[in-house]
Amino acid sequence: MASFKIEGGHKLKGVITPQGAKNEALQVICAVLLTPEKVIINNIPDIIDVNKLIFILGELGVKIEKLGDNSYSFQSDEINLKYLESADFKRDGSSLRGSIMIVGPLLARFGKGYIPRPGGDKIGRRRLDTHFEGFINLGAKFRYNREEYFYGVEAEEGLTGTDMLLDEASVTGTANIIMAAVLAKGTTTIYNAACEPYIQQLSKMLNSMGAKISGVGSNLLTIEGVESLGGCEHRILPDMIEIGSWIGMAAMTKSELTIKDVSWKDLGQIPNVFRKLGINLEKKGDDIYIPEQDSYEIQNYIDGSVLTVADAPWPGFTPDLLSIVLVVATQAKGTVLIHQKMFESRLFFVDKLIDMGAKVILCDPHRATVIGHDFQSQLKATKMTSPDIRAGISLLIAALSAKGTSIINNIEQIDRGYEKIVPRLQALGAKIERIEN
Repeated sequence: MASFKIEGGHKLKGVITPQGAKNEALQVICAVLLTPEKVIINNIPDIIDVNKLIFILGELGVKIEKLGDNSYSFQSDEINLKYLESADFKRDGSSLRGSIMIVGPLLARFGKGYIPRPGGDKIGRRRLDTHFEGFINLGAKFRYNREEYFYGVEAEEGLTGTDMLLDEASVTGTANIIMAAVLAKGTTTIYNAACEPYIQQLSKMLNSMGAKISGVGSNLLTIEGVESLGGCEHRILPDMIEIGSWIGMAAMTKSELTIKDVSWKDLGQIPNVFRKLGINLEKKGDDIYIPEQDSYEIQNYIDGSVLTVADAPWPGFTPDLLSIVLVVATQAKGTVLIHQKMFESRLFFVDKLIDMGAKVILCDPHRATVIGHDFQSQLKATKMTSPDIRAGISLLIAALSAKGTSIINNIEQIDRGYEKIVPRLQALGAKIERIEN
């Protein structure tokens, strides 16, 4: 187990380029299972979760070649389906929540897909019903081995297109159902589909492989099934969650930062939400420039009431950045209510911030009120443990702004989502080092 040692209170300065989007990578890498032809994917982030998925594909028999930093070719022409029923797969698959997305492509192409109950973040219940109800609607039979926590879907006769209304706009559920439906007989419509940029990217990639998906970018997708898909080359978007993390880091450390090549058109509400917290950020071409600022003031609503920042399905604000917004608000001028609707345990890291001197009231598992210090009182360094990826990076931002030296344990959680974070922060002037315990 490794830790970060962070000496806080130093300003950062410089240019940082975001990694490829983790959430998109987990989807598009699974899509290589839909074709026996070669698929090249560029801008793949070098992070634990993505590397685990690539390892699982290799065990499945996918031929994987590293073409360069962050670029790979995949060829799924000799798949070993026996691996899916092995003890090795039960171990490998259960450690990665994203492994659920191999089920849709395997079901579509080979008529069966299995998955152990996946792990991942401890941020509350994250059910899989949407995935499996979608597969059942397409004609698959579902089975669940309760003793071994093992899920399976089978469709010996193949899948058949249908109309479906998803019970929730699940991003991974929508991705999985799209990948199953592209090779189904007939036409599938998915209403209440997630329409995040990740889903748009997956759909564009599949269309370039020969799929027929229309309605991309909306919550009503129409998919005409095709006989087979071919190869393609695809580039992953920059990671919007990492971009939001750097914006928050710049504000909390009073730093001047330029974030390169952010794909502004795919950032949705993110720039607006940070501006509502009083943070200056400028669009310079496809970069974000954040000037050094000594304070930032939260905007109230027009009637003077307290601002609420809440998560919502796209194009609403992503839940993955609420932890960052909460930390940034601790040094803002003013008060904000953070409402985390989707997950019931994601705000439980606030006790660590309270230990550091932040004024945060946890109203219930979903809501926290933050009363900002306006930099009149600096956070105090402490020793803490990262409970999940996004809370981990939020605690790291708090530590960078704090007075004294902090230790963050369980940083493997941060490594799951952030590529080479120590050297990248050191290049900006951060006093951070990795300690192998």
